[in-house]
Amino acid sequence: MATIEVTETSPNSFSVTVHGSHITSHQVSVKPDYASQLLDASHNASELVAASFEFLLDRESNTSILRSFDLSVIERYFPEYPKAINRYLK
Repeated sequence: MATIEVTETSPNSFSVTVHGSHITSHQVSVKPDYASQLLDASHNASELVAASFEFLLDRESNTSILRSFDLSVIERYFPEYPKAINRYLK
């Protein structure tokens, strides 16, 4: 099981470190309008990023995840992402 560390580096930008069999670092941007489509009032963008990495890690290794991307890109690779992400938000 991988450990995911999310740090907001600036508004709408996050640094993510995944500690798995290998340690990887990622830069993720989240457009507020996209986040609002996926979140309810009880969650924030940082939680969305962490949940999104859990979603990705269920489908690929951390070494396969892009090093830098906008969160909306996930949907291009995994069309089920918008509907599935709620299951990952805690």
